[in-house]
Amino acid sequence: MSSCCGPGDLDDIFGPGRARSDARRYLRKGLSGHGRTIVDVVRAHGIAGRTVLEIGGGIGDVGLALLEAGASRAVNVELSRGYEDAARQLIERSGSAARVEREIGDFVREAGRIASADAVILDRVVCCYPDSAALVSAAAGHAREILVLTFPVDRWWTRLGRGLINVWPRLRGSRFRFYVHPARTVVGAAEAAGLRLRERRVGILWQLLVFTR
Repeated sequence: MSSCCGPGDLDDIFGPGRARSDARRYLRKGLSGHGRTIVDVVRAHGIAGRTVLEIGGGIGDVGLALLEAGASRAVNVELSRGYEDAARQLIERSGSAARVEREIGDFVREAGRIASADAVILDRVVCCYPDSAALVSAAAGHAREILVLTFPVDRWWTRLGRGLINVWPRLRGSRFRFYVHPARTVVGAAEAAGLRLRERRVGILWQLLVFTR
């Protein structure tokens, strides 16, 4: 299965209410822990004057932080339409409207029309997509310099959590599912696209992988 669903199919899970909540939290507290780590990793690699592509970036807070750190442009490709109003308000508030582009669509399907970027980021996105190899392959193919992604560790407790999380969307008739993909599949897809794994940080629930070309 190489595609998840179309624009709007996940709006019931990732809708305007969640987007407003994410935006309020960002304005109060700044980036989440994952977001701060990703920004630190990309900044350490070098971000001045470079372009950023966020796949499934939600309200786009990581991209905005990287623009503030010196990136020249940020593009966010998001499957859910529910984030757009909150994201636009944050963009206007930051004064970055001329340097941010937002797209709605399934990145795997739309990859051919999306430009490559120096840094490509998938923060907690792989776990929302059924075909991790297709998603990571498409993302890696767009990364000119660095690919950073976070996704769940493949352990018994995350697999148990996956089953529990997916009960509610099934009952509601939602197309959303939570996935726990093996790291070897993710690494293999990125390496097949010409990237090399440079760093892996493994926590209890999540892991962060950094690839460079």
